[in-house]
Amino acid sequence: MRAAVRLAASLKVRPLIIGLTVVAMGSSAPQMAVSVQAAFSSSPDISVGSVVGSNIFNVLVTLGLCALIIPLRVARQLVRVDIPLMIGASLLVFALSYNGELSAFDGAILLLALLAYLLILARRSRKQLPTNPPINLLTSRSQQFISLATMVFGLVLLVMGGRLMVDAAVIIAQDLGLSERVIGLTVIAGSTSLPALSTSLIAASRGERDIAVGNVIGSNLFNLLGVLGLTALIAPTPLSISPNALDFDLPVMLAVAALCLPVFYSGYRVTRSEGLLLLALYLAYGLHIVSFTTGMPLADKLERVMNYAVLPVLTGLIVFSTVRAWRRQH
Repeated sequence: MRAAVRLAASLKVRPLIIGLTVVAMGSSAPQMAVSVQAAFSSSPDISVGSVVGSNIFNVLVTLGLCALIIPLRVARQLVRVDIPLMIGASLLVFALSYNGELSAFDGAILLLALLAYLLILARRSRKQLPTNPPINLLTSRSQQFISLATMVFGLVLLVMGGRLMVDAAVIIAQDLGLSERVIGLTVIAGSTSLPALSTSLIAASRGERDIAVGNVIGSNLFNLLGVLGLTALIAPTPLSISPNALDFDLPVMLAVAALCLPVFYSGYRVTRSEGLLLLALYLAYGLHIVSFTTGMPLADKLERVMNYAVLPVLTGLIVFSTVRAWRRQH
């Protein structure tokens, strides 16, 4: 991933664009390897569950932890363009999955949507290039070759590691009596999200807040359009979507994506208190998954608390902060 960043930085592209593209794709490479390997291992619940769980983890945990380190400044173009596109991509995946599967045709639609997004970013990056670029705009050919070779070598290792992770996850699920969906939503999703988490944390600690936020949004977009798209396109059979995923997992992912818009719009920043709120939401989500899976009585109580206490209060706070931000800006 560092090699990819050096290669892109040599073109003098804005840090936000690098975060949305090169860094995000590098962070999502483990997710791609795992999802493809799971599809060819006849484990579609891992393919889909890991993507859904990773997107939830990226927003609630990665952004939450980064905001605790330093309040995150959010670029206006993220709120106006990229976050609505992430919400749209979530809606598209939900709509295509509504019949209970993702076919090769659905995968082609997602990949075309990814291509359209990349074209939008390319157009934006050209507009933002300096009018008088420095003489040493590009690194030497030898440095570019080394960076490219490092990227290819890293991708090969990711594919090998993805196969081992899928095989191990299936064994763990069988031994613990857990479904592959739950393993994908939790263990694998958290594992494949570690590169994005570490990248954003390092960027936040160094003050590169555009990369920290752009990495999360870009990674989520690439997971939905690129990872699911390619996996569905090349999978030997259509990816089946479990009823639990349609009833709970995908709506939660969509709600988390939609949550970014009012949180980011209120002052174009993510404060430490909002970071704590995001982490608390992921804790509640994790407790619900565990309690529901194990059949604990806590599941029903937690669901009632979330539906009748936490969600109404959270909705009220978000609406209040959004209206206040809108009044300040107008």
